[in-house]
Amino acid sequence: MGEIAGAGLLAHVPTIVLPEEDRLRLNEGREITLVTGLEQLRREVFERDDYDTVVVLDSHWATTVEFVVTAQPRRAGLFTSEELPRGMCRMPYDFPGDPELAHNVARFAGKHGTWITAIDDPYLPVYYATINLWTFLGAGLADKRWVSIGVCQTGDTEDHLRLGRALADGIAATPGRRVLLIASGALSHTFWPLRELRDHESSDPAHIFTPEARAADEERIAWFKEGRHDEVLRTMPEFLVHKPEARFSHYLMMAGALGGADCTAPARQYGAYENSIGTGQVHLWFDRPAAGWTAPRTVTQESAHA
Repeated sequence: MGEIAGAGLLAHVPTIVLPEEDRLRLNEGREITLVTGLEQLRREVFERDDYDTVVVLDSHWATTVEFVVTAQPRRAGLFTSEELPRGMCRMPYDFPGDPELAHNVARFAGKHGTWITAIDDPYLPVYYATINLWTFLGAGLADKRWVSIGVCQTGDTEDHLRLGRALADGIAATPGRRVLLIASGALSHTFWPLRELRDHESSDPAHIFTPEARAADEERIAWFKEGRHDEVLRTMPEFLVHKPEARFSHYLMMAGALGGADCTAPARQYGAYENSIGTGQVHLWFDRPAAGWTAPRTVTQESAHA
């Protein structure tokens, strides 16, 4: 029986893969902590040998009539972004996939009232919400499998939670598999207009598009640190006002896999909460609690929330 060994809400912004000289120039001479945070996360989590597969819930890959999970035995090539080809150009990638897991996830679509297809087409595009994080967390770890699942642009909150439940069942049905989940995407996600954008490239959260969006992001970060996934899910309509990336579908799929509103896993933060041309970015990692993802909340957690 497989299990989810850890999960993270991680930022994939293009600036993390720019040369250091360019990053410092854009950030008033300082390194962005989204880079140092990923470097620390790799050392503490991804370089361990206690997992087999990483599943990326990719906020840049939007499907329409179903969810799609990658099922190639291997993916390799050069990636150039259609969005920012100057900064993400001919990036090499090469990693094994996990066809057995992909097909097991698709098997549980009917049980959860949704539609999931496993696709092994070698020409299926790959997106930088996957590639940028693999570059930091997977490159050089040749035995670790990587799989991506796209968000569905016609799906709502419940649809993405259902995908997560099917994902959890698919993992459980894959013998011996230990899986890390990555919800790859931002919090609030409104860009500054083009003519103003270059005045807001610093990572300082003072540049988040509105004070209200920053406050909403920071409120949810605090809830995540307290393990209050129930509060994050309860207030989704309010958060949608601030246009989280992909309607926060990357997180919703992860949350569904971890037990939804019953999940009590607290986050630890890697790096600071930072701006990226108006959008809110953070790295949060959730270890599997010893008693499971839906273990009763501790007295300490309850007191922190009170």
